[in-house]
Amino acid sequence: MAAAGEGSPASLPQRLDQPGRPPRNGYGVYVYPNSFFRYEGEWKEGKKHGHGKLLFKDGSYYEGEFSDGEITGFGCRYWAWSGNTYSGHFVLGEPQGHGVMKYKAGGHYEGELSRGLRAGQGFLVDRDGQEYRGSFHDNKRHGRGQMLFKNGDKYEGDWVQDRRQGHGVLRCADGSTYEGQWHSDVFSGLGSLAHYSGVTYHGLWINGHPVEQASRIVILGPELLEVAQGAPFTLHVQLQQQHGDLAKGESGRVLRISAGIRYVQLPAYSEVSFFKVDEDHQETPMQTPFGFQCISYPVSTSTLRGLEPEAAKETAGADLPFLEEDQVDTPSGLAARGRQSQCLGDHQRQVEQGYAEFRDLLLGPPPPGRQPFLFLHGPHKKDGSKPRGSLCPSSVMPTAQEPTGGSRPEETSAELAAEAHPGEYVIMIHDVTTPPFLGRPLPTAFKHLRVLAKGTGQRPRVPEEGTRAFSQRQHGHTQEPA
Repeated sequence: MAAAGEGSPASLPQRLDQPGRPPRNGYGVYVYPNSFFRYEGEWKEGKKHGHGKLLFKDGSYYEGEFSDGEITGFGCRYWAWSGNTYSGHFVLGEPQGHGVMKYKAGGHYEGELSRGLRAGQGFLVDRDGQEYRGSFHDNKRHGRGQMLFKNGDKYEGDWVQDRRQGHGVLRCADGSTYEGQWHSDVFSGLGSLAHYSGVTYHGLWINGHPVEQASRIVILGPELLEVAQGAPFTLHVQLQQQHGDLAKGESGRVLRISAGIRYVQLPAYSEVSFFKVDEDHQETPMQTPFGFQCISYPVSTSTLRGLEPEAAKETAGADLPFLEEDQVDTPSGLAARGRQSQCLGDHQRQVEQGYAEFRDLLLGPPPPGRQPFLFLHGPHKKDGSKPRGSLCPSSVMPTAQEPTGGSRPEETSAELAAEAHPGEYVIMIHDVTTPPFLGRPLPTAFKHLRVLAKGTGQRPRVPEEGTRAFSQRQHGHTQEPA
């Protein structure tokens, strides 16, 4: 056998030594007694040393550097049972140091290893194409790292045993961003979510769910809100948690206001204010929590009707608790609270820290196709004339009268037609956030509204259905008083 250095291994004839007698020095081929291993390469003092290739009977192999009979140094390893390959540094037969592992199932890893496991800093691409760059321990993501998920989400933060845990930032493909605490791969602890709908939530999370999230919309004030005919009013709206606390950690929901009028189909000159709807303008009545149905009715702000916005004397705000200093309706306070809301249109507002406000609201004139009737303040007179304040169908509106004896003049038909008639109305606040925050809009909030006759403060009278008087009115048999 030629000594090492006398010619290259390729120019020398391969020598197959007998089992139990490996070559001493130079280049040679040796088959181990169990026939499972076969080595061809360089030797030194009877040990594999230098460059060589160790083949396994199952088809696996290692090719690379050897030192004192051990796989140590730089080399390439192939495992037949898994189909994986590794190129990099080895220590005592195991991948250790820096290297590249390619997986037959898909993906690869480039970085540091210890005893064949991912450990230290590295870059991993899994079979789904997801990418992780950061710290590893015991073959798992552990420590600080960044992850790009197959759906486009990106996470940067702490990991524990292959799970997001600690502090981290998640930037979703849809534009949402969460920053805060994690546990077992879900939001847990204190964190902030900026949803792609525009809603933001800052507070506690448990198992991926916000603890202080709003569960309902509440219109503050008395259960029955009374306003004077033609007077603007203001609504104060809160988002409340399940137990009634203000959801002050939530901002950005978009709320839309709408109105309805009590749906009562009664004969003309009834004591109840109602609308007789033309057949061409029929609509499905909406159910309310007040025991009656309603149909839609226009609502707007005083600014759209050419009026100066001002706090109405008879508004929902009259019965509200004292507002904190930062909620006082100063120009700067309103600008801060309604900066974004002004861009949403007259019927929409954006919630700020669980609060929204609809200022100087007005119920408009009756919509086309509906004939209004005003309730009667008293019975018909014997002469057939109608009491003051009453209206016949809109097709026969009374004309203005001149004041007599210094008394207050009657309202003209134009003035009356431009205002909502006294009666029962409903205000509705809808959650129209698009898309819905966390996939679920809040239930619609209702407020019972009663419009009182202008200048009288008298409430509309609702008849007892089924009574004799009511039955007589339906058939036009109302008796005149004696």
